[in-house]
Amino acid sequence: MKNKHIGIYIHIPFCKQKCYYCDFVSYCNKDNLIEKYIQAVKKEIQLQEIIKEIDTIYIGGGTPSYIEAKYIKEILEEIKTKNISKEAEITIEVNPGTVTLDKLQEYKNCGINRLSIGLQSTQNNLLKTIGRIHNFEEFLETYKMARKVGFKNINVDLMLGLPNQKISELKESLEKVLELKPEHISVYSLIVEENTPIADKIEKNELILPEEETERNMYWYVKNTLELNGFHHYEISNFAKKGFESKHNLNCWEQQEYIGIGTSAHSYVENVRYSNTENLEKYIDNIEQGTPENNKIIHEVQNENDKKKEFMLLGLRKIDGIKISEFKKVFGDNPIYLFRNELKKLSDEELIEIDDDIIRLTNKGIDLANLVWEEFI
Repeated sequence: MKNKHIGIYIHIPFCKQKCYYCDFVSYCNKDNLIEKYIQAVKKEIQLQEIIKEIDTIYIGGGTPSYIEAKYIKEILEEIKTKNISKEAEITIEVNPGTVTLDKLQEYKNCGINRLSIGLQSTQNNLLKTIGRIHNFEEFLETYKMARKVGFKNINVDLMLGLPNQKISELKESLEKVLELKPEHISVYSLIVEENTPIADKIEKNELILPEEETERNMYWYVKNTLELNGFHHYEISNFAKKGFESKHNLNCWEQQEYIGIGTSAHSYVENVRYSNTENLEKYIDNIEQGTPENNKIIHEVQNENDKKKEFMLLGLRKIDGIKISEFKKVFGDNPIYLFRNELKKLSDEELIEIDDDIIRLTNKGIDLANLVWEEFI
């Protein structure tokens, strides 16, 4: 069953300062390349033959709000020369300390209708520990400005399992964020990636991570609190008020196609997963030379079996799980029979439950989700 829509992801790899936990492709010392990079991004968009209707645009990074708003406007104007839905969800990630009232107004004027604000914690000492450039007061200012210019769909990012973080501090962060009444809250457990400053500090015992049991208690406290406050827990790390789920992310988890624009951006088109080079200069050079194909790195060409496994893996990220009838509709097979060995093992270990038309994670499965997903890799 072919979907008529497609998503666009735009990667802006510039930052004021790199957070200590970040291993995304981003730079805080290459501002001299911003202008050339934006021209390359616009050129890459021009070269895309997009027949399907674009129903989501997601501008991520890096820190997209670090660069001038005029560049974001130029990129969106280029995308709008394609077949874009009137109801398209257009998201930009913003960091406190990098936006003004005027900048937010410009975002609104050029069609952006969803903001994702990186807060992570309301404790300034914790923000400093993880290398954030802002404090809680600057976040509050950013949030108030966003409401003032009329944004009605705002996500706030929080993190748990931070070094030296106490559960009482997480509770306080959650309470303060809930007072602001955002439409969406994403809550991520800290993942310590190799070769990041935070990994180095933990190795040297300069920072201590909470015990695993404490980190899991934090997660369940967040889940229960947000659900009691009317949020729908729809994916492992994501909670939304009714109707405010991230369409862009949902489309990705539902195996719909998207095109990534910019250095290191990933795409999924016609059963092929590929990305652009992570080398910023090489990316710009290849676009300028008229050889954008030299930026492309193919990661996977899926056969039917790969697609079926991935459908299970991505579907089991969603809290509501997988509809067996939906799998049958897409592939013509019954997943209960097709993956009988994997599902029996996961069911015996009480990591999943099968209920009428649904296969979903149990509470234990949510805690050990990586073990579930591994079965379908």
